[in-house]
Amino acid sequence: MTERHRHKQQVRKAFDSAADSYDRAAAVQREACHRLATLAGATPPSGSVSRILDAGCGTGFGLDLIARAHPEAQVVALDFAPAMLARLRQNSPAAAVAPLCADLEALPLAAGSIDAVWSSLALQWCDPALALAEIARALRPGGIAWIATLGPATLWELREAFARVDEASHVIRFHPPAEWIAAAAKAGLSPVARDLEPAYALAPDLRGLLRDIKAIGAHSVGEQRRRKPLGRAAWRTLEAAYDAHRRPDGLLPATYDLILLALKKSGEIHD
Repeated sequence: MTERHRHKQQVRKAFDSAADSYDRAAAVQREACHRLATLAGATPPSGSVSRILDAGCGTGFGLDLIARAHPEAQVVALDFAPAMLARLRQNSPAAAVAPLCADLEALPLAAGSIDAVWSSLALQWCDPALALAEIARALRPGGIAWIATLGPATLWELREAFARVDEASHVIRFHPPAEWIAAAAKAGLSPVARDLEPAYALAPDLRGLLRDIKAIGAHSVGEQRRRKPLGRAAWRTLEAAYDAHRRPDGLLPATYDLILLALKKSGEIHD
């Protein structure tokens, strides 16, 4: 099994396990969806919109936002985790939604068959070049991709605190905006808008923050090796280091380095 294949299986397993708890803990994910909807409203695709791909739909929170903006469009709701799609069917039984279990890096869609792509906090688990090449292939000329992903400063407070405990890599480093822009250009997608404002998860204590990270499935993705649980002394060191980031309102923040992009596929439109 290749390292890439192991990574994909790890992602699928993590989000399958998180399907039941995801909606209760996904405050940042909901905020990202609302921000992405604002960006999408300001950057409509050229021509009519009859088919939209929700690439990494999760439990389906973004589907209502898509439907409000494009009520006549069919939405292909794609996710790599079967349990997420099972939850999606409970949350969004609308006939205009077509669930599809598939890999973002190998879309089972015909070239030029999609008018717009919506992807909120899914592509960070992918290779930018592979995923954007597939999105560009599926989009028709003049189509647009609205993408929310995460940058390398995500959970920097946690990375900094863990550095006081050991030398292990406890927090995955995501791709920077420049890498996404370069991969988009190579795929034939031109940026028409971007937003790099971070979002924040908040909790009264470190255990609460870590519990929410685990509940959305992101706690184990990207780990290099199995680690022993932290001992009491190490946990106290971690808590003390993280507490330096406590806000004036008493809450602890976890930064999500949110990258929002609107990417347009060039070419003529034939209605």
